[in-house]
Amino acid sequence: MGSLKTSHLDIAYEDRLIVKDLNISIPQGKITALVGANGSGKSTVLKTMARILNPKSGSVLLNGKSIHKQSTREVAKQLAILPQNPTAPEGLTVYELVSYGRFPHQKGFGGLKAEDRQVVEWAIEATRMEEFSDRALEQLSGGQRQRAWIAMALAQETSILFLDEPTTFLDMAHQLEVLQLLEELNADSGRTIVMVVHDLNHAARYAHYMIAIKQGQAVASGSPEEVVTSPVLRDVFGIEADIVTDPRSGVPLCLPYELYRAATGGKVRKSNNDGPEMPPVAASAQ
Repeated sequence: MGSLKTSHLDIAYEDRLIVKDLNISIPQGKITALVGANGSGKSTVLKTMARILNPKSGSVLLNGKSIHKQSTREVAKQLAILPQNPTAPEGLTVYELVSYGRFPHQKGFGGLKAEDRQVVEWAIEATRMEEFSDRALEQLSGGQRQRAWIAMALAQETSILFLDEPTTFLDMAHQLEVLQLLEELNADSGRTIVMVVHDLNHAARYAHYMIAIKQGQAVASGSPEEVVTSPVLRDVFGIEADIVTDPRSGVPLCLPYELYRAATGGKVRKSNNDGPEMPPVAASAQ
């Protein structure tokens, strides 16, 4: 099981600082959701933690060692990432795609060994893609393609899995299909999953831990009950919302009804859910 955290992390695109002095820890063996408004920096944080982007300063520590000082192969044996809208060559089959996940474990140019094939078949079975194994990716539905990419990530046999908005452009049924699959993978193997989630209610339903990001800063973190609150939603998303308890799962549900600034002119509206009036949350998450 790999430990993962950031230490005084600064991330910039050229001269523009996107993330400043970020200090967060990812719980091991849990599902963590990064949430925030568009442009808040959550995908940038994910990519830097997954070693796709280099930080301006600070570090990402994987098992106590800077991830950016470890070799690509060494990191690929510990974490896998599924980016937004991944693409593959036309005609590539599900089996061929999933087999790419074995690359970090191969030596030389010998191709797949028996052990590799067993892992590929396991990953395909775990994602319930057996009947599509020989089918080309472009012949699959959006949800099926996403499951195939997740199978490739599973074939890396890493303890940490990153996903950047894994349900983007999927319809409601396929969104649930992907999220329930990730929930099962976490429950069955204790795999640490970190995902950027656009839908706040999906994050609350499927994540054990949430980190709310605003302008590159972690302004709230903790369980869904600690993060999905009226003050946090005002601060991070600029909305007024009722928070109710899901009668099935017991997690908080966000029911937005108007923009915070438009509704109050910048003043905090008293709500039945949050007691006395209070300013927006600005607590740094460690």
